[in-house]
Amino acid sequence: MTKAKINAGICGFNTTVEASMNGSGCMVRIKSQCKAIQKLAEKLDYVDPFQEITFRHDGPLTLSMAKQYCSHTACPVPVGIIKAVEVEAGLALPAEASIKLFKS
Repeated sequence: MTKAKINAGICGFNTTVEASMNGSGCMVRIKSQCKAIQKLAEKLDYVDPFQEITFRHDGPLTLSMAKQYCSHTACPVPVGIIKAVEVEAGLALPAEASIKLFKS
């Protein structure tokens, strides 16, 4: 199992993602303080890791579903879900990712 802890930023909402391989797909469990991500979590429970890591064909199911439930395009949670899936599927090594913003 791969776990991701995501702090979405100024909204202050935290999300935890657990990804576990099940055959050729990946089970996804999402717990979040954000109502929009909670709605996404109700629908997104199983993904194809190879679909998640490319924009070819239909692109990532996670991003497609995020478009339906998450109104903030800069929300890092959907990408965090995809990162957890790719690590769990052995398509990437586990490493911390971050975005640091500064206004000068």
